Amino acid sequence: MDFQTYFELNQLYARYARALDAADWEAWPEFFIDHCVYKLQPRENHERGFPLATLAFDSKGMLKDRVYGIRETLFHDPYYQRHVVGVPLAHKVDADGRIHCEANYAVLRTRLSKESTVFNVGRTLDEVVPTPEGLKFASRLVVYDSEMIPNSLIYPI
Repeated sequence: MDFQTYFELNQLYARYARALDAADWEAWPEFFIDHCVYKLQPRENHERGFPLATLAFDSKGMLKDRVYGIRETLFHDPYYQRHVVGVPLAHKVDADGRIHCEANYAVLRTRLSKESTVFNVGRTLDEVVPTPEGLKFASRLVVYDSEMIPNSLIYPI
């Protein structure tokens, strides 16, 4: 992978985290291609090869539907989240430019008038593809370490 592509990959991860931290939910699906996969799965299920995931979406349309749910139908105590994302590790680049990569992450959550807490930690296993608009996720598997998720998982990771 050349330096420019690696720089763009780092920018993709940074812009993604920034959009989520800013609660820019409408921007979230735009980080993905139309026929994408986005899953959140506990580490135990992933390591055992079990398919059960906490959330599973298989198109940009489904991601947009989740945004609608966040904005219009889900009621919860508001909170802020802050993503701390490690430097992406590229494992392989296919001949068509598809990048197989991963990064560690931690999400901190702050409820109004309360202290910040660690909400979720793990790693993402990603496939990133070049598009005319720049690099985008074709697949994002979020493997979180803990089997316990406080309350319900509202916002994307």
